[in-house]
Amino acid sequence: MINKWSALLVLAFLSPVIGIFFGAAELSPTELYQCFVADCATPVNTLIFWEIRLPRVLVGFLVGAGLAVAGATLQNITRNGLADPYLFGVVSGAGLGASIATLLFDSQIGETLNLFGMLPNVSFSLALPVAAFLGAAFAVTLVQALAATSFGGRGENMLLAGVAVSFMLSALSHFLLFLGDPFAANKVIFWLMGSLARVEMWYAWIMLPVVMGSVMLLLLFGRRLDALLLGDENAKTLGVNVTAIRLMALAICAALTACIVAYCGGIGFVGLLIPHIVRRWVGVTSRALIMGCVLVGGSFMVLVDIVARSALSEQEIPIGIITSAIGSVFFLLALRQRQT
Repeated sequence: MINKWSALLVLAFLSPVIGIFFGAAELSPTELYQCFVADCATPVNTLIFWEIRLPRVLVGFLVGAGLAVAGATLQNITRNGLADPYLFGVVSGAGLGASIATLLFDSQIGETLNLFGMLPNVSFSLALPVAAFLGAAFAVTLVQALAATSFGGRGENMLLAGVAVSFMLSALSHFLLFLGDPFAANKVIFWLMGSLARVEMWYAWIMLPVVMGSVMLLLLFGRRLDALLLGDENAKTLGVNVTAIRLMALAICAALTACIVAYCGGIGFVGLLIPHIVRRWVGVTSRALIMGCVLVGGSFMVLVDIVARSALSEQEIPIGIITSAIGSVFFLLALRQRQT
């Protein structure tokens, strides 16, 4: 087990280092090392290293770690291997918020409302993540309310409530995008695909306490989360308040995913794919699974982002397209192995 954790730590260290070497501009290893330990040779190198590559690597690692941890926790508390943050309406809620922000701040409707002083004086680049976060929070609150009042708070019913809310909010988002300006709608569509192309260092400073705080709380309640794997009745006999711990874990995962989606868009399948890989490596107990997902999920996102930047010479592929393609192939193979 020690060797396994050592390998994961080495992977988590090497992947960001490798990620810094890739980009549109060519920088030699000597120039990158100089930027890291001292001052860069030129102002251009300073811009590339400190404002483009390093923030992108750090944010990418946090995004991958956060999505993987959220997916692993949801799969454990619902005892459903197909549970994923996006099936709980988080991305659909964020998309709805982004669509509303598009209509209000980046369209003719928004210009009309501004003439009457009905909107705050904020830019679209700030309004988009804020509205996305509020939309994601609304979606999760709605799922929690439905699961607690109409579906009895059971894990499998929570998943069904999340799917229903996801489809409903997606329909509203598409309708609003249809009403909006085509150019503004294209911005939201590209954002919903998921991308790290426009990240800044302050993204990392916002995501870091959210990711670290969520991980620490889930580790603190690790034994109670493990009890849920035994079934609700068995967990109750062990003194666990099943409804409270499940709702708490769902709220943590929702806040974690909403923060990520608000700044980086919809990056799918990470929370579905990584926990299955980590379970085969370190086991199913919550604390080991969460720590493994932090290391593997973060490394996976950094490496996939390298592919997104390097696959095409003149443009960048939205990272959500690559993760969805990898995740779909993985689960087709897993389904085939289960049938044989």
